[in-house]
Amino acid sequence: MLAPRRDGGFTYLALLFFVAAMGATLAATGLLWSTAQQRVKEQELIFIGNAFRQAIGDYYERTPGALKRYPPSLDALLKDNRQAGTVRHLRRIYTDPFTHQSTWGEIKSSDGGVKGVYSLSNETPIRKGGVALRASEGAAEVRYSDWQFIYEPVTQTGR
Repeated sequence: MLAPRRDGGFTYLALLFFVAAMGATLAATGLLWSTAQQRVKEQELIFIGNAFRQAIGDYYERTPGALKRYPPSLDALLKDNRQAGTVRHLRRIYTDPFTHQSTWGEIKSSDGGVKGVYSLSNETPIRKGGVALRASEGAAEVRYSDWQFIYEPVTQTGR
């Protein structure tokens, strides 16, 4: 009769440690990948927000006459009918990289026009400060919806 093997438990224990180490490694890799993807989305949000700000500024500055006006809606940036020819300040309404929708929060001016946009996402940003946002400079940016991209015309002072 053969004696029972005593090293069978050690192999099983080594296999358990190996599986645990692989699980921890995969979890850490997933976290790093998720963080990298969120940083890419943040950069995309900043790019898109600045594109909206620039388009709103272009619409405002190209208003015929002395009284400047903000666009009545974001759709007015796609085709400006106030000019003799077709003027497009934006080619399309961008989708929000966090909500994956083309619906944006709108910041209204005193005349009811759109002077800025913000994301409707309530996620917490990784990036803290350093985002050149005129409306929220110095403010605590707790959510992406706090990142507001506003066009403020430059006022000229007489000398």
